[in-house]
Amino acid sequence: MGKNYFTDLEVAELSRNKYVKKVSNKAITYSNDFKLLFVTAYENGKTSRQIFEENDFDTEIIGIKRIDSSSSRWRAAYKNDGILGLEDTRSIKSGRSLSGDLSVDERLERAEAKILFQERQIELLKKLDVKERSVKRTLRSSEIFNIINEIVTSHNLKGMISFLCDLAEVSRSGYYNFIHQKSINNRERSLSKESKRYALIKEIYDSRGGKIGSRQIKMQLDKRKGVIYNLKSIQRIMKKYGLTCKIRKARPYAKQLKATKEHTTFDNLLMRRFMHDDVFRTLLTDITYIKIKSTFYYLSVIMDSNTSEVLAFEISNTLKIDFVLETVNQLDQFPLHKKVLIHSDQGSHYTSPKYSKKLSKLKITQSMSRRGNCWDNAPMESFFGHLKDEICIDNIENIKALKQEIAKYIKYYNNERYQWNRKKMTPVEYRNHLFDKTSFFKVSLT
Repeated sequence: MGKNYFTDLEVAELSRNKYVKKVSNKAITYSNDFKLLFVTAYENGKTSRQIFEENDFDTEIIGIKRIDSSSSRWRAAYKNDGILGLEDTRSIKSGRSLSGDLSVDERLERAEAKILFQERQIELLKKLDVKERSVKRTLRSSEIFNIINEIVTSHNLKGMISFLCDLAEVSRSGYYNFIHQKSINNRERSLSKESKRYALIKEIYDSRGGKIGSRQIKMQLDKRKGVIYNLKSIQRIMKKYGLTCKIRKARPYAKQLKATKEHTTFDNLLMRRFMHDDVFRTLLTDITYIKIKSTFYYLSVIMDSNTSEVLAFEISNTLKIDFVLETVNQLDQFPLHKKVLIHSDQGSHYTSPKYSKKLSKLKITQSMSRRGNCWDNAPMESFFGHLKDEICIDNIENIKALKQEIAKYIKYYNNERYQWNRKKMTPVEYRNHLFDKTSFFKVSLT
């Protein structure tokens, strides 16, 4: 039966139903929840009257005509406009706009924002399973706020915030509170993430007494901790927390004595070709000083230019040539390449006839840097710089203790200090990698 109006008792009865948004003697407005529930249930095969009765509506009071009219209207709106078609927009559309008529561009912008909002709602609701759709089919406020924020940020529609909040029937203050809290949460997560990174970086930094740079820290984290951090991120954190690596100073001592007339120089055969596929073929050598209190000690080193592995070293408290020759003698333990070459500067030790005679006996070809050009022996210079930065000589009082400290550092350098330009491997790892590559045998060195 049809009804044109409700009595006061019927109005009171209908208003108690949770799905009634507003009711008067002439009309009834249903909540969006009920409209969504109705359309879903109808699609599942239930009749209009059955749906109303299952949700505590008295169909005798409402009237079959009103029920059928609402059913037709809701189903058509849902078919044409989806969820937004079920919303009651009479309060939005009625009356004259206080700000005057909208321009064509403004109307188009609002229409586009409305379509975007509708699409995001449908996408999210599609993720709900069938059971959840039949019961719920409405979005939480946080979900709606997320949709609005996504539309505003991705499509640069900051001027549409008020319109989208009105469209979704949520408050603007609620939206701004949600965005503010989200920003706080993101910042807290970022700080927490950074504090964890700082702790790991600080651990590696402290383990080397602060004598380690960002690239070494990155490789140590990767190899030792199994953690991969961006190099710039490590540098930013180190700068923020004052984790500076001590930078070596230029050597203050005077150049070594010029070679006498009997001394001979050799051509630069290496020509800065420091890296290739052969192991124990191109060797580098040089001498540096280490000052302990008021005493100078001198360190002679030979390294493989290709792998950066230190092969031999010797320490002396004088600059006599004997300790340089002893460094060369230590090469006997290595399977040198048949075309082995050793490169040095033009210092008096390396132009000495004794040194040249020693190399000739061992069938080692000599090569020398151009005069005054340290870059021709750059890896050797770099090694000395790192050694002076990273060894601890504060408590060393004699040459024996210094030799132990140097030996300890060289063992660390060969086996634990990763090389950025050598596939981020240690010198020993890179040497064995090249042996595998060229089908040579491996050599176990300590």
